[in-house]
Amino acid sequence: MQLFYTPDIDAASSTYYLNEEESKHCVRVLRLQAGDKVQLIDGRGSFYTAAVTDAHPKRTQLQIISVQNDFHKRNHRLHIAIAPTKNMERLEWFLEKATEIGIDEISLIICQRSERREAKAERLNKIITSAIKQSIKAWHPVLNAPLAFNNLISAPFAGQKFIAHCQPGERFTLKDKLKPFGKYLILIGPEGDFTPKEIDDALNNDFKAITLGESRLRTETAALEACFEVNFLNRV
Repeated sequence: MQLFYTPDIDAASSTYYLNEEESKHCVRVLRLQAGDKVQLIDGRGSFYTAAVTDAHPKRTQLQIISVQNDFHKRNHRLHIAIAPTKNMERLEWFLEKATEIGIDEISLIICQRSERREAKAERLNKIITSAIKQSIKAWHPVLNAPLAFNNLISAPFAGQKFIAHCQPGERFTLKDKLKPFGKYLILIGPEGDFTPKEIDDALNNDFKAITLGESRLRTETAALEACFEVNFLNRV
């Protein structure tokens, strides 16, 4: 299957032109020719089948054959807010694997103990795009710009809210508290964990404290574990 990410495609149009980068990949690398079939995803849930009509290396023309809306739409919505890791490769690894498993939105949160306070959104979005193509998903997760912890926890959210931490106190598992087929926001802190005040502030904003197991996990591992658990608990 030859799959292309085409976020600007118009569902009402019968033709589409790949941009120069994708056209070059289509013609020079994949060596596709007129008549060959390809698939397109728009990142908004639509999955297209198309045929090459003009294999131009800078502006390949496609004829839309069919479109499937809400392609593999999931029965829940997951938003994970994660403190950016000091080693960016770890954050990139999380974004790739979480996208493959299933996630809808990622926020980068700046906490008191954060070791990194910025990230290159363009590179991170390219990793997400590559992962949706690899896993054949028509929905492109949203990556939000870094924002302060307090700004995120005080923002309105119509769903269940959880904060994963390692501090003493009452904590539940996701299995204990998660209501299937809903909307979820899960906070994952930096390597040094959230501060006691951050935890209290989150709890005062209707977040529920959760544990992700007995092992002390790295930030990116904890976030992926949460992603896996939510998807597993929502399986049909």
